[in-house]
Amino acid sequence: MILLVEDEQLVLNLTERISENLGYQVRSVPNSAEALALAEQHGQEIRLLLTDVVMPEMNGRELAERLQAANSQLKCLYLSGYTANAIAHHGVRDKGLQFIQKPFYIGTVSGKKPKRFFGAEMKNRCK
Repeated sequence: MILLVEDEQLVLNLTERISENLGYQVRSVPNSAEALALAEQHGQEIRLLLTDVVMPEMNGRELAERLQAANSQLKCLYLSGYTANAIAHHGVRDKGLQFIQKPFYIGTVSGKKPKRFFGAEMKNRCK
């Protein structure tokens, strides 16, 4: 299962639809508090966190760290409409972290799909 966290409703809906059309099971929430609550309920079922970088209350990197503390197998793919330089202080441009620049189109998301980053079995585990 993919946990999608995005504070802009339009982007949340679009990303959820694209991910589902690519064959993934997605749970989407508009903020970090709801993401933490959902993670408590679904724990190890969540295989991928797809999160916005800049959000109110808690940024995407902080959210990922909290969720990964409880689920060490959780992978993360970050989204942002800010430039790489603007989000560098959030720690998302660190080596090894995966990032999609917004706005994006379906080819961008399908090109960054979990099986490409995390192994062919990831797609089956996110269903």
